[in-house]
Amino acid sequence: MPTPTPDALRQARLDNPKMRERDLAHKLGVTEAQLVAAYIDFGTFRIDNDPDKVIPAVQALGEVMALTRNESAVSEKVGTYNQYHSGKHAAMTLDPEIDLRIFPNRWVHAFAVEKETEQGLRRSVQIFDAAGDAVHKIHLRDTSDLTAWDALKSELALLEAPAEFTVEPRKAPPAPKGDPARAQELRDFWDGMTDTHQFMRQLPKMDMNRLGAYRIVGAPYARRLETGAVDALLQGVQEGGFDFMLFVGNMGCIQIHTGPIGTLKAMGPWQNILDDRFNLHLRLDHIAEVYAVTKANAKGPIKSIEAFDAEGQTILQAFPVSKDSNDTRDAFHALLDAQPTLELEAAE
Repeated sequence: MPTPTPDALRQARLDNPKMRERDLAHKLGVTEAQLVAAYIDFGTFRIDNDPDKVIPAVQALGEVMALTRNESAVSEKVGTYNQYHSGKHAAMTLDPEIDLRIFPNRWVHAFAVEKETEQGLRRSVQIFDAAGDAVHKIHLRDTSDLTAWDALKSELALLEAPAEFTVEPRKAPPAPKGDPARAQELRDFWDGMTDTHQFMRQLPKMDMNRLGAYRIVGAPYARRLETGAVDALLQGVQEGGFDFMLFVGNMGCIQIHTGPIGTLKAMGPWQNILDDRFNLHLRLDHIAEVYAVTKANAKGPIKSIEAFDAEGQTILQAFPVSKDSNDTRDAFHALLDAQPTLELEAAE
């Protein structure tokens, strides 16, 4: 089936004014980036994709809404981009509200978008990977600095961008990888960890990845839970009124929320956090595997809940806060410990 022309994509947008871009792109058999690119010279233009240039320009906008998602979860945070730290392989922003881990090699296509809506002109910066899938988006708000927006458009514009916009074929996600023969070696390493970050640095050395390791290491390191444990924990955090940390991301960006849960509202398959400066939209029916994971930390063990989809991709992770002035480990760990272990049926 041939790819629709930009004219056809714009007409499809007119014919489906209330459909979200991601859903419309899927319906049309194109990527979201291709749908956005159809509006080049119609309020959209390509900009520099380098986070070292994008994030400082976005910081000048003041208050915005940051959005990071995967196929099963969407995190939306209102705040200001601050404390940007550059890095070739990983960069970050460390603002209390907009807290990001950025992987620059996945920031391939970037756009400044101006779109007329029933609510008026909407402005955003949108970042996509090589396959045209959304990595991160920044939406301006009524309080954002429009002078800084004009400067961003001027300073980051790619004046010599190719006329044709193309994306690479989407690569299959990596499958869970673990070696049962090395399970004891993994446990021995786990026992010797002094910091949670050591875990991800060690896995490639053992030819494993996160879910593959969880499947073979066993309790008390990683305890498999019922898929409903994620929703139960969110409800427990809301009822307990304490802060936690929620990580939602993709291969190009991870967005971290730290705080309590005010409003929790289920809508069909979605569970939603609907607070003034933070929204989460989570497809509970996409959760295929859940683990309660315990790792070492300088302040003592840290327990997390981690959810994966049917392809073995991370949907979200949640942790307690362990700051001296705000240590919620006891409350969070109690909720997690109360979740029953999933009793798997033995293979016949």
